[in-house]
Amino acid sequence: MVRVNILDFRGERLSKRFLKQRLPRAADTHADIERRVADLLSRVQAEGTRAVREFTARFDSVELEALRVPVSALKRAEDELDASVKAALVESISRARKVADDQRPTDVRTELASGAHVTTRHLPIERVGLYVPGGLAVYPSTVVMNVVPAQAAGSASLAIASPPQSNGLPHPTVLATAHILGVDEVWAMGGAQAIGALAYGLDDEEQLEPVDLITGPGNAYVAAAKSLMRTHVGIDAVAGPTEIIILADASADPAFVAADLISQAEHDELAASVLVTDSTELVERVQAQLAAQVPAATHKERIGIALAGKQSAIVLVDDLDAGIDVVNGYAGEHVEVHTADAHSVAARITNGGAVFVGDWTPVSLGDYCAGSNHVLPTMGTAAHGSGLGVHSFIKVSQVIDYDRSALAEVADHIEVLAGSEQLPAHGRAVSIRFEE
Repeated sequence: MVRVNILDFRGERLSKRFLKQRLPRAADTHADIERRVADLLSRVQAEGTRAVREFTARFDSVELEALRVPVSALKRAEDELDASVKAALVESISRARKVADDQRPTDVRTELASGAHVTTRHLPIERVGLYVPGGLAVYPSTVVMNVVPAQAAGSASLAIASPPQSNGLPHPTVLATAHILGVDEVWAMGGAQAIGALAYGLDDEEQLEPVDLITGPGNAYVAAAKSLMRTHVGIDAVAGPTEIIILADASADPAFVAADLISQAEHDELAASVLVTDSTELVERVQAQLAAQVPAATHKERIGIALAGKQSAIVLVDDLDAGIDVVNGYAGEHVEVHTADAHSVAARITNGGAVFVGDWTPVSLGDYCAGSNHVLPTMGTAAHGSGLGVHSFIKVSQVIDYDRSALAEVADHIEVLAGSEQLPAHGRAVSIRFEE
């Protein structure tokens, strides 16, 4: 029997503080893990390839001869890829690229006065490390989600890292996807040691140039390594376990709702599946569907543990307005809306990594073929963070161009403000230009 916690918020004042304290969350274990990961990263910095090989043997049970994957292995993986899988990947890439191309910002030149201009430039981050996890599943889709926006942004140098299998190479579908996308720098390394190698580079037996930015999801050790390295290299986010929150009313199809809760619970035992509804009848019908669908699932043990965990719950609310407050307070990675007027309700969801509207837009669509990106903020960070996109691989720089008369127009203001901050040399740097 599948047991999902029920939280009754009916009659409560759903303040921000209440929701932060009472909404279900997975435990944050990063701080604990970071202490162990810090020593590992220090060794990777000091010992390079030798440390990466040692940690790979210890954690992945693989003895590596070489860390970099030969281009011939990438080509062979594509040649041997199942035709239907390749066709699905090509379609996924095509849709993701269309969306990414439309995200590319344009430079803006602002004229403030005659001879006074500020140009805002959007420049690609030059070298990017893209992490593709292994573990309980295979993630060629994550290759697509990382690579396509980086290419659309114009990043010139891409390096993929993914854990090796027993043959010393990442999963062949991951290799094939990299080759389809035209990425020929792939490294057989995973976990925290991969994050360290990408950030510090390797210059001993292997030649790996350090990257400027690391993106992509991973387990708790990868997340802890990214957290520790973010003062040394850019990162997209520190990700927690995957999560879905579904807002549904009495009109929702309980079979669809249950299937979508299960789909996220399939990822791992810490995955969060949350249903928010004002309908006790729907709760009963969804519970019946979970009881029927979970035992038939391939990964039923993992799913059952995730659904019963403290990070998952069915939340009862007074009405749809309260449900929207709960969803915005949760700020989930994936938000689904199953209500009678799904589009107008979805427009009121302001905190969500990605919002999926109606019966025919499940999260699984976004995982693979929607054109959207599935690398999304977790653990409530959708309240202030964004999913991966072209913007993740762009840095903004401003070019300031004033002539003599334009500077003269604001010279007095600069001197006054510099004086008010007790920085007279700042004012002097302007006034000296106008002395005879």
